[in-house]
Amino acid sequence: MATEKTLNDLFLDTLKDIYFAEKQILKALPKMARAAQSEESKAGFLQHRDETEGQIERLEQVFEILGKAVRGKTCEAIGGILAEGEEIMEEYKGSTALDAGLISSAQAVEHYEIARYGILIAWANQLGLADAVPLLQATLAEEVATDKKLTQLAHASANPKGKAKTQAA
Repeated sequence: MATEKTLNDLFLDTLKDIYFAEKQILKALPKMARAAQSEESKAGFLQHRDETEGQIERLEQVFEILGKAVRGKTCEAIGGILAEGEEIMEEYKGSTALDAGLISSAQAVEHYEIARYGILIAWANQLGLADAVPLLQATLAEEVATDKKLTQLAHASANPKGKAKTQAA
């Protein structure tokens, strides 16, 4: 008879999922920075790459708290989100809408991460993993801040630049 899965198992599986996702995001951010047209967008993607390295380190600390090996678990969701970003880089290369598309892809990633970290915090509290909570909260705060920065960048420059030129009447 199979062992019943518990919230502990779900927490660990989700931790492995987001660890895998962060590693994939770390690979994708330099590509996005290279593809971006504006210096602001390039700098934003590179800054988030640096933050992501710290987020991975915090996740590794959570694995240590649990006494578990640091291991990722293939995350199909992040694979799909990143694949969409690759499509935008290819299909909009050289266009005025490229940065707007890159930002929208980055925000899809952020929203996935925000959802994952939020539930990990709730579960860590439920499971009495008090040492893991501040590590996860620090990352969640960074993800929320990044999402806000991306929104500001989109509204301030990428979206207006990406708007199709209208012909004079």
